[in-house]
Amino acid sequence: MASGTQGNGKDGTGGGGSDAAGADAKVAEKAVAAAPATGETVRVDSWIWSVRLVKTRSMGASACRGGHVRVNGERVKPAHTVRVGDEVRLRHDGRERVVVVKRVIRKRVGAAVAAECLVDNSPPPPPREAVAPAGVRDRGTGRPTKRDRRELERLRGLGAPDGGPGAPPTS
Repeated sequence: MASGTQGNGKDGTGGGGSDAAGADAKVAEKAVAAAPATGETVRVDSWIWSVRLVKTRSMGASACRGGHVRVNGERVKPAHTVRVGDEVRLRHDGRERVVVVKRVIRKRVGAAVAAECLVDNSPPPPPREAVAPAGVRDRGTGRPTKRDRRELERLRGLGAPDGGPGAPPTS
């Protein structure tokens, strides 16, 4: 075998990329590739899509039009430009995200690269309720009988307010 046939490293070391410094360099390289050209600006709807705060760019634009996006405390339109150091607040999915722009990018990138383009100052998400839904019937069991319906209402805490036959027992 001829020497140098293995690996893709430019320095002849093999370029395995298994060390942490190599991985960080690749992440930084992708972020630089997604950065705008010198002097070019990036729209706020495009940026929040690029750093994966919203799923699509049109969702970002509609959030801006709906007044759910603020840059440095001001409501902005989708075409507003963002710069490094700007604070972006986004209300989305019942949660407020507060991020500071660390790097401006124009293309959607991987999650690891996107995390390096912002500083997340968001409050922690509210805890999910661990309560199982009461009265869930198995699929295919058919329509509940009157007795089944009353048992479901009792589980859910519902009942007739006047103490009728559907009301929970008072003892």
